[in-house]
Amino acid sequence: MNEWLAEKRNIKGLTHEQVAELAGIERSYYTKIENGLTPSVKVAKSIAAVLDFNWIIFFEAKCEKNAQTEIIA
Repeated sequence: MNEWLAEKRNIKGLTHEQVAELAGIERSYYTKIENGLTPSVKVAKSIAAVLDFNWIIFFEAKCEKNAQTEIIA
């Protein structure tokens, strides 16, 4: 789950629907992203522009999780 994304959204006082509309995506897709789905680069950039953060965070978090998994294995 992308708890940091929900926190960014809550700080802005926006709903899933509002973020999705501003980012130009479906609400259900945004909800999946907030629940852990990694978006495309285009969508990551759109959401980041709406919520005012660096879009690379989506991919850094995934890389960090993969690296931790490899260390444990």
